[in-house]
Amino acid sequence: MPTDIVMPQMGESIFEGTITKWLKKPGDKVQRDEPLFEISTDKVDAEIPAPATGILQDIKVVEGNTVQVNTVVGTIAGDGEAAAPTSAPQKAAPALAPPAKTQAAAPSPAAPAEQQPITELEREEEDEHARSSPLVRKIAREHNVNLSQVPGTGMGGRITKQDIMAFLERPETPAVPARASTPATSSSVHSPRLAAPPAAAIPGDVVPMTQMRKIIAQRMIESRRTSAHVHGMFEVDITRIVQLRNKTKSAFEQRHGARLTFMPFFVRAVIIALQQFPIVNASIEGENIRYHRHVNVGIAVALDWGLIVPVLKNADELNFLGLQRGISDLGERARSKKLKPDEVEGSTFTVTNPGQFGAVFGLPIINQPNSAILGVGGIIKAPLVVTDNDGNDSIAIRSVVHLTLGYDHRLIDGAVADQFMALVKKTLENWSEEVG
Repeated sequence: MPTDIVMPQMGESIFEGTITKWLKKPGDKVQRDEPLFEISTDKVDAEIPAPATGILQDIKVVEGNTVQVNTVVGTIAGDGEAAAPTSAPQKAAPALAPPAKTQAAAPSPAAPAEQQPITELEREEEDEHARSSPLVRKIAREHNVNLSQVPGTGMGGRITKQDIMAFLERPETPAVPARASTPATSSSVHSPRLAAPPAAAIPGDVVPMTQMRKIIAQRMIESRRTSAHVHGMFEVDITRIVQLRNKTKSAFEQRHGARLTFMPFFVRAVIIALQQFPIVNASIEGENIRYHRHVNVGIAVALDWGLIVPVLKNADELNFLGLQRGISDLGERARSKKLKPDEVEGSTFTVTNPGQFGAVFGLPIINQPNSAILGVGGIIKAPLVVTDNDGNDSIAIRSVVHLTLGYDHRLIDGAVADQFMALVKKTLENWSEEVG
């Protein structure tokens, strides 16, 4: 019997995935555990291995389509079996037909032309009853949509991302009235999506956004709307670190089999400062503050097809060598699509490095639900005034980096942010730790 290829569940909170690329075509030989196709989910992009050895018999779900987990997306025939396609590729393959949705009759409004406003509590209760993923509920909140009005085509009537996006595309989709202290006027009642402007007569190609690009766009806008962003920049003289790295990098690589980069120096300095200022490692939960027990550092990795932030868990328990190995491992597996969903979750602080591409500094957007993010600029040589132990000043050529802290002013005051960065600067400029 042919072996079914199914959409895997890449984490407890993930209920669907988008096939971004098939690495084989029908009729090709495949080996068990050989990369067969690539998927994109809410959390991570990944290569999915073949479940068996044989011939790729057919592809049931083509590239670009999103389906529920456990949906059969193709089949593999044994070497001795016929490999003719059993069916044409499907645009989507929901696992079960959705059950009929029923709704209780709503009470009659006070006036036929008015619609009763729905409170935030009522919206949360309705969203809770509607079976959906956190991503779907997030999209619903952003577009002011009552999920009880969205038909679900997923397993057991679950509302998928495709369902809510299709609902938003409908021109007749009504918006749920926002909670307001004054009556809504005719000019304030709109569709949940702004009307697209007419196409300009500018030559060019129009291509659909990738799944990852859509997720990045959504999360960046969400972060801007959530956090009160403030940025502070510090100039740091890391001449001592540059000299230390140049002196020890060859021996380090021979001894440990790993390249010595600048990133673990910055991460180590951040960990020391976070232990002194735990509020920078905290996050907001409603009207509460959660102080995290450990430092889980998200390391932003630039990919050819987007951006991902794998997380180095319990980084505060690692020595310098452990930090270097962990950072290198996460970066390599991010680029080869080998990350697991739990490796891109749970960060408490994020470090991003635009300086590797030549930027002097950047103003990074906070990686939710973190309260702060450190942007590392490019390392340059610059003339600085240097004061010796006797108080004499001179001008010297030094290795300088500009570090920018983006922080959520709802939680972190400017004075605390500056004290945090002052400690990071002091640690880097007076580096004394062995690198292994």
